[in-house]
Amino acid sequence: MNQEPLTRIEEMQAHLTDVQALLARHRLVEDLVHRQDMPRHQLVEGMVHQQNLSELQKKLAALASHDIARILEALPEEDRLLTWKQVPEQRADGILLSLSDEVRADLVGEGHHRSSRSMVNAFELRQGRLRQIPVENRHDLIDLKPIWVDLVAPTDEVLAWVGEFFGLELPDPEGLTDLEASARFYVEDNGEVHLHSDFLLDMHDVSRNVPVAFILHNDVLFSIRSEELPVFRLQRLRARTQPGYVTDGKDVLLDLYAADAEYSADALEDVYAKLEEVGKRVLGTDLTDEEAGIILADIAREEDLNGRIRRNVLDSRRGLSFLMRGKFLAAHQWDDARQILRDIESLDGHTSFLFGKINFLMDAVVGFININQNKIIKRLTVLSVIFMPLNVIAGIGGMSEFSMMTRDIPWPIAYASFGVCMGIVAYVTYLMVRAHERRERAKSRRPQRP
Repeated sequence: MNQEPLTRIEEMQAHLTDVQALLARHRLVEDLVHRQDMPRHQLVEGMVHQQNLSELQKKLAALASHDIARILEALPEEDRLLTWKQVPEQRADGILLSLSDEVRADLVGEGHHRSSRSMVNAFELRQGRLRQIPVENRHDLIDLKPIWVDLVAPTDEVLAWVGEFFGLELPDPEGLTDLEASARFYVEDNGEVHLHSDFLLDMHDVSRNVPVAFILHNDVLFSIRSEELPVFRLQRLRARTQPGYVTDGKDVLLDLYAADAEYSADALEDVYAKLEEVGKRVLGTDLTDEEAGIILADIAREEDLNGRIRRNVLDSRRGLSFLMRGKFLAAHQWDDARQILRDIESLDGHTSFLFGKINFLMDAVVGFININQNKIIKRLTVLSVIFMPLNVIAGIGGMSEFSMMTRDIPWPIAYASFGVCMGIVAYVTYLMVRAHERRERAKSRRPQRP
């Protein structure tokens, strides 16, 4: 009775072993090629890289989405990211649906995803769920009744025919940053509602705010941006899997703002964790100047991310306030918007706290640097105190009177005796300085009398 499940497990293990073998061979061959000194080294290395990855792509193409998801969950992080990059874009969403929440958040939330240079997706509401329909040309839109049209890095030609079909003018995503802050939320004479908001993109190597243009036209939401964002991908996954998650374009817009607040909260948790690690390094041991420099760079990166999060939630608050003031929302949507604003207000307190913690850690690191410099100056001061009487004696020894006083003594003996006296004076001065330091330390440790 248990033969079939065991066979399935063995088959899954065999697929995982094959993928691990391909990844191990890929790393081995690339390492060998990288070490070789040959003509046109970069070209050869690129060809070997593509050849190895093509075998992995063929292996993944023959597997079901569920099997790929289980393989991704079993791989370590570095191999998982490399394998994920070999998955075709059209299969990515199906695989993400089968992944655990932790692995999905790692692949999507950290920006390890691809996006086409020109991509248009329309979303229809079917039985309470969003149904995603890729759009390649104008004819794909004819029989659709979308509530959301999402454009990622569209070309001018795509903007033109999509705008012409729906009867509106779509902005170029590359020009969204040129708008003044006061001109980012407005209503056209024909009733179009325009909102230009920043959404956070937090990756391991860099974090930035990506501008997104929203247009509400005839109950359809249009979103235009220059690159894919984790918030949008997560929103699509939720709306496809949870019935009744959205009912119209305004619901989609509000949920995008809510997902952005949630994503910002996750980013703040990462900042908390990294600052906690930095705090242990700062307060746990003495720091060298090199270590202090590295820690200052880490703190500066977290400060930059914290500032971007604060700017991001502030921009979301302005967008939600605009929708509420303009009375564009229904009663249930009004309540949702108020809840999102309360979540954003809670994030404000966290960002303020983190700014204070960042300033404290920076002051602590700078304090350690000053302590290290003071130690160096202290050593130089002790040396100068020791050599100060020697300089006086040496000055006396260089006078002509000294030569007159020692004219009856052979000069080797006279100057040797003079050098020994200088050494004795230096040693006595050193002992006096050390004794003074011990007295000062004992005095500082002595309890003060009331």
